[in-house]
Amino acid sequence: MSIIRETDLPGIGKKFLIQARSGDKLVVVIHDDGRREMYHFDNDNPEETLSQITLEDDEARQIAGILGGMTYKPRALETIEVTLEDLMIEWTRIEPHFKCVDKSIAELQVRPRTGANIIAIIKRNEQKINPGPDDKLVAGATLVLAGERKQIKQLKELLAHG
Repeated sequence: MSIIRETDLPGIGKKFLIQARSGDKLVVVIHDDGRREMYHFDNDNPEETLSQITLEDDEARQIAGILGGMTYKPRALETIEVTLEDLMIEWTRIEPHFKCVDKSIAELQVRPRTGANIIAIIKRNEQKINPGPDDKLVAGATLVLAGERKQIKQLKELLAHG
């Protein structure tokens, strides 16, 4: 069984130390500003870093979806979660130039026009799970989208271009 240790880093965020069953050691630091840093350590010398990567919040969420099997399900798992076979969950950031800025979910007619759902709106220091039709979309927010691949593509097009 893998071991995960969580440590508060006051003024910085949180640190997670993961020791995998394989013996690999990974440290993930989540900064309060949303950045993520990941460090992979040498098995023979636990003080020596083999690699490091820094990710912005939206990049980290995309990788989380990939690792969590949201975009590809291995064949061995096809018999599990059959009802979720075509469901995708994706994170997308609303850029300032997007046509959806300052419009509500109802104004955009998200569900009728695309078939996809906005299941969460994440803003700095605030998140709205299961937003309603009157919730407005603002620049800089990250949306969590759910639907089939084609529906999510249509929703992203609607957000950007109207």
